[in-house]
Amino acid sequence: MAKADVGLIGLAVMGQNLALNIESRGYRIAVYNRTGERTQEFVQRAEGKNVVPAYSIADFVAQLTRPRRIILMVQAGAAVDAVIEQLLPYLEAGDVIMDGGNSYFTDTRRRQAALQEQGILFLGAGISGGEEGALRGPSIMPGGTRKAWELMEPILRQIAAQVDGEPCCAYIGSDGAGHFVKMVHNGIEYGDMQLICEAYFLMREVLRLSAAEMSEVFSSWNKEELQSYLIEITADILRVIDPETGLPLVDVILDTAGHKGTGKWTAQEGLNLGTAIPTIAEAVFARYLSARKDERTTAAEVLAAPDVHRDLQHLGRLTIDDIRAALYAAKICSYAQGFALLQEAAREYHWHLDLGQIALIWRGGCIIRAQFLNHIKDAYAHEPKLQNLLVDPHFRDVIAANQKGWRKTVACAAQLGVPIPGFASALAYYDAYRQARLPANLLQAQRDYFGAHTYQRVDKTGVFHTQWTNR
Repeated sequence: MAKADVGLIGLAVMGQNLALNIESRGYRIAVYNRTGERTQEFVQRAEGKNVVPAYSIADFVAQLTRPRRIILMVQAGAAVDAVIEQLLPYLEAGDVIMDGGNSYFTDTRRRQAALQEQGILFLGAGISGGEEGALRGPSIMPGGTRKAWELMEPILRQIAAQVDGEPCCAYIGSDGAGHFVKMVHNGIEYGDMQLICEAYFLMREVLRLSAAEMSEVFSSWNKEELQSYLIEITADILRVIDPETGLPLVDVILDTAGHKGTGKWTAQEGLNLGTAIPTIAEAVFARYLSARKDERTTAAEVLAAPDVHRDLQHLGRLTIDDIRAALYAAKICSYAQGFALLQEAAREYHWHLDLGQIALIWRGGCIIRAQFLNHIKDAYAHEPKLQNLLVDPHFRDVIAANQKGWRKTVACAAQLGVPIPGFASALAYYDAYRQARLPANLLQAQRDYFGAHTYQRVDKTGVFHTQWTNR
């Protein structure tokens, strides 16, 4: 029997769909799962396809042509290390292991270094698009040794989403670069989703629109500059009626949000690398606060609300176009923060990240795919060393055109007591970034006062300390 071109370990939903995607491109694929029952179930699903099941690691490896190409689709963390340890006795120098899960980038760096000592090539590839993307074409962000990429490149570029004839897959950089970029993608995704939810909340709580009316608004936005997968599915969600209650389904869903960790990692890396990403961090914190449902319910009964009645006078202050302006401007700031984090990571970890290329591979397959990303590609094509997306001429003009509605939205929400941490933090980020002078001079004086941390002066060079009192 002919051996398989590639092997895949881990047959949960993502692994199954990725295996079927690979097979559909003309590859013979060997599959293995820790539980044999799952393998048998998948074989039944893949009946008639060029899939070779294996029920032990030894049998799995024996099915593969050399150099062996193995994709891991197992849970991030200890499970990845465990599977690698099981594989090593059967592998040879020049074989490739690719981790396609949501691994933390420092783990990917560690694994590549350890495997390199044994001659095994390693690739850490972020894969975005969910189960549908895995089956029909995801966005793929591979990082690791160049040789590992060269061996996996034909498969990955074929199975990736295609936009304008180009695959949404490109070599990101060495060691953990691919997983870092996927992590930031997810952080931006957190920001996007939070901002959309705030637009929905304002339309519901302030403008008092029905779910059907809001669906029409999001549908119209999806035909303009806000066109994106997340706007599209939001319009779809708001149309669905719960068959049990006759209410919009979204209204009977409990308002507590889940999370899987990549947003938290992104916020942590902002702190680690000294890069301000407040809108992304606020999106993470908003999910944490939503989970405190019982506390919020109790607090709603005892905490004072603004002394403002939501009468027609107040409702008339805000328009749908104001909210659209706020959403668009805040989205630009959120992406600017994400790309600033990528720039700082490239400096810190000695990666050569092509930020314009990264924007291109996010145009299809992934959750944040949007027309908007073409403008980001153009920004970095025009100025590869661009310090921040906010100063790109296109985005600078868009912010200028939308900031009146953005400021009006934030002010109105604050007056009415409607929480919009994403919109507000993005506006604060924009206003801080455009200030030539911030109050950090006083902060530095305070630090010098209580801790002799010293300070610099605006009128001469050097480092200074003052004895602030005679006490």
